[in-house]
Amino acid sequence: MLELYYKYPRVLRRLRSGGLGDEMDRISAYLSEHGYKRGSARVYLSRLGKFSDHLSRAARATLIEQTVIDRFIGEYSSETPRLSVRAAIELARRVAPERFSIPSVEPDPHQPLLNAYLDHLRRIRGLEPKTCEGRLLAARRVLAWHDVHVPGQPLAMMTSEHVLAVVEHLLALSSNPYTRSATTSYVRVFLRFLHWSDLNGQDLARFVPRTPCYQLAHLPPHLAWEDIRRVIDAIDAATPVDVRDRAILLLVATTGLRNKELRALELEDIHWRKAEVVVRRTKAKRDRVVPLLQEAGEALANYVLHARPKSDSPRVFLQHIPPVRPIDNSGVISRIVRSTLERGGLQLPRVAGAHLVRHSLATQLVSQRRPINEVADLLGHRSIDTTAIYVKVAVTQLADVALPFPGSAP
Repeated sequence: MLELYYKYPRVLRRLRSGGLGDEMDRISAYLSEHGYKRGSARVYLSRLGKFSDHLSRAARATLIEQTVIDRFIGEYSSETPRLSVRAAIELARRVAPERFSIPSVEPDPHQPLLNAYLDHLRRIRGLEPKTCEGRLLAARRVLAWHDVHVPGQPLAMMTSEHVLAVVEHLLALSSNPYTRSATTSYVRVFLRFLHWSDLNGQDLARFVPRTPCYQLAHLPPHLAWEDIRRVIDAIDAATPVDVRDRAILLLVATTGLRNKELRALELEDIHWRKAEVVVRRTKAKRDRVVPLLQEAGEALANYVLHARPKSDSPRVFLQHIPPVRPIDNSGVISRIVRSTLERGGLQLPRVAGAHLVRHSLATQLVSQRRPINEVADLLGHRSIDTTAIYVKVAVTQLADVALPFPGSAP
C-alpha cells in the first residue's frame, strides 16, 4: 500500500527495509482508509520511515520498547519535531499494537476498592456510566487526601475530624455553589459505601456538612435572539466544515438539542418527510421528537448530501480532520459553537457552547408567551420546574403580574 503515496522503487525499498518492515504498508492502508490527505499521510510515513531506520532489523522479531522510542525522540533538539514524531509513533502503535511493548504502569493500590465502588454504583444504585464519573472522581480525591494526611492508616481508622478536613479541602477547589453541593453529595455516597461494605464501622456520611445551593437562584446565561440570528446569517458556507457548522448551530438554535444529543444523532433519526427529528436515549432516559424547521432541514440536507465526508458511521456529524470519525468529544461541539459565535462578533461568557444557544432558545420562546409546558417538552425536561427558571428573564410578562407597591399612589 506504500505505492499509494510513493512511486520510486528505491524509496519503497528504504521504507520497507527498516525495523517496522511490512507494518509500513499496514499504516499506509490505514491512512488511506481513514481519509488522511495525501500530504498529511506522506508526512506521517516520512517520520515513521526515519524511526524505522533507527530500529535494527532484529527489531522485527522483538517488541519495540518505550526506552527505544524515548531515545529516538530525545535526539531532536526542539519540542515541535518531538511532538510530531511522537504523534506518528502513536499512530503506528494504534495500527500495529502487537509490535510495541506495553509500558509498565505502577498499580494503583486503591484500584480494587474503586472497582468495587463502581460496581456498587452500577449494579446496586443503577447509575449510568457518565453519572458515575463524578462520584468516582470524588472518591479518588478522598483517598488521595487520606494517603497524604494520614499515611499508613486504614480507612477503618477514619474519623469525623478527617471527614471535616477532607470536605474543607475539596470545597476549596471550587467556588461554584452547584459544584460544591455536588461534591459534598458525592462524598456522602462514598462514605456510605465504606460503611455498607464494612470498611469503616461508623456512618461517617452524617458528618459531611451541607452546602447551600438554592434552586432557581441564578439567571440562565443567554444571548439576544437577534444576535444569534445575525451570526447564523453571516456564516459563509464556502467549505464543508462551514456547511457542517451552520447545520449544527441552526439545529441547536431551533430544537434546543443538548451537546450529547447532537453528537448521538444518527441519519435514521431524521424523518425528512415528517419534518421531525427523533432524539433517542436523552438525559431524561426517554425518546422525544422535535420539529425540524425548514431552514434547519435545508441546512442539514445540504450537509448530508454535499459536505459530509464518506463514512460508514451512522452518526450525522463527523470530524472532518482525518481520521474521519464521529464526534465523540463534547469539547468539539462546544468549540464549534463558540468559534462560530465569536466570528460573529459576540461577547460571550466564560462558558459558551451548545447549552448557551439552548438557553437562548428557551428564553426566546418564553418571551413569545409560548406555554411553559410546550417549552419543557421541546427541551426534554422531566419536570416543568426545571423550565420555570426561564420565566425569570421574561421581564415583560413578570411586569404584567406585578402587584402595586404598598403605599404607592392608586
